[in-house]
Amino acid sequence: MKNLPVLDITIVFLYLLAMVGIGFYFSKKNKNASQFTTASGSIPGWAIGMSIYATFLSSNTFLGVPGKAFGGNWNAFVFSISMPFAAWIASKYFVSFYRHTGEVSAYTHLEKRFGPWARTYAVTCFLLTQFARMGSIFFGMALTLHALLGFSMASIMIVMGICIILYTVMGGMEAVIWTEVIQGVLKTAGAILILYLIIHAMPGGIQQVYTIAGAADKFSLGSMSLNFTTSGFWVVFLYGFFINLNNFGMDQNYIQRYHTASSEKQAVKSVWLCVVLYVPASLLFFIIGSALFSYYQVNPQLVTDLKHSLAIDKLGQSASVLDINNYVSHLQPADYADKVLPHFLVNKMPTVCLGLIVAAILSAAMSTISSGMNACATVFTKDIYMRYFNKNTTEKRELSMLHLTTLVFGLAGLCTGLAMIGIKSILDVWWELSGIFAGGMLGLFLLGLISKQTKSAEAVTAVIVGVIVILWLSFSDRLNANYAFLKSNLHKNMIIVVGTLTIFLVGLLVTKGKQMYRNSVLPVKN
Repeated sequence: MKNLPVLDITIVFLYLLAMVGIGFYFSKKNKNASQFTTASGSIPGWAIGMSIYATFLSSNTFLGVPGKAFGGNWNAFVFSISMPFAAWIASKYFVSFYRHTGEVSAYTHLEKRFGPWARTYAVTCFLLTQFARMGSIFFGMALTLHALLGFSMASIMIVMGICIILYTVMGGMEAVIWTEVIQGVLKTAGAILILYLIIHAMPGGIQQVYTIAGAADKFSLGSMSLNFTTSGFWVVFLYGFFINLNNFGMDQNYIQRYHTASSEKQAVKSVWLCVVLYVPASLLFFIIGSALFSYYQVNPQLVTDLKHSLAIDKLGQSASVLDINNYVSHLQPADYADKVLPHFLVNKMPTVCLGLIVAAILSAAMSTISSGMNACATVFTKDIYMRYFNKNTTEKRELSMLHLTTLVFGLAGLCTGLAMIGIKSILDVWWELSGIFAGGMLGLFLLGLISKQTKSAEAVTAVIVGVIVILWLSFSDRLNANYAFLKSNLHKNMIIVVGTLTIFLVGLLVTKGKQMYRNSVLPVKN
């Protein structure tokens, strides 16, 4: 634990005050639901692109990615490599599709295509995904500040949660986007500063970083073999491609931004700007992880100090030396990889720089959580409240409902973060949960978009089969030895791939089978 100097605390306080101030400024413009959810379509494409980039660059990236690179290699970077392929499809098909629907919700068209059940099903999957995302980001933010300030992770989440909820409820989507523009710049600058300080602290500079990390195979992108049981190149590529298709095609966080643009051209521009910014930025965080590995190899005492601090956090100050040493002896790099960056910040960051880095980490969390809150409030209000409870609501009541649900979903994300305290890898947990919840949405969306002949009954069948497959892939590893033959050997990252393809292909097959049956029993007209 290290208490922040007054100057650093001042920097962090001013940053939080500025974010709340922006929310208050834009609150004066939020006179109707359209302004709150889409900023009345007045945002330039470059700002939307920066906003999407900031949403991608969450605390999961800020802390989880260096942790993955420190404890493993660059295999997870393949996720970023897959992004341009998904963005090409999104810019060519998805953006124009959603702009032409005229609906701010990403899921309204599913009711027109398959019926109310499809819309409600997709909203449920989206909300579950957002709880997982916001929870993991709250946790990642608290993990760092706990190391810096010594306060409990729960109290940190609560205080930060209040700040995020305040500016999001007051400012709406316009405040979310413009704060994310600032946060995107701050996060990128923070990452560059961290890398500079690590390399500067190395006796041999960047060459020594490269030599040590290279000798440990830290730059590997994973095995190129077509083995889908382990996290090789193709497993992460397929996961990244499908999850990014889901992000650009089904995630309300991104679809809603397409509607904030002044034109379709500006919306497409925002997608590609996000890719151009995110791919090199994510690479920067992998370099940070590898540089940290090299730095801790040169300074092995830091590893010992980190392990002992983790042991004391786990066992308590009163634990015996024997118990602490026993706990430390069983720690593997994967057990403390996510803690290395916070540990480095605590011990090696100079005054002022530390305050800026803390602000950057806060911005990494706040941008994604705030956009998630706004998106959740939008789909719940549009797809649940106004669909089932109050179809003819007034403009004033709709805006009040958006404010209320933004608050509720912010609190729900906070509670999810509190429930995650104690997990080992932020990135692993988020990837697994997002694959489970998102796999059921993307397949249905693609089925409705591509197969014009598929009707509601065929889609229901496909979703039921797909959900069964997703549940099997997710939980079959928990079966006891008597049912070992039922266990899936596929890697968890394949859940969204197999789940999406199952729903899409089963839908096509059922549709084709139904057509063949009708052709065989109906008389042929001369």
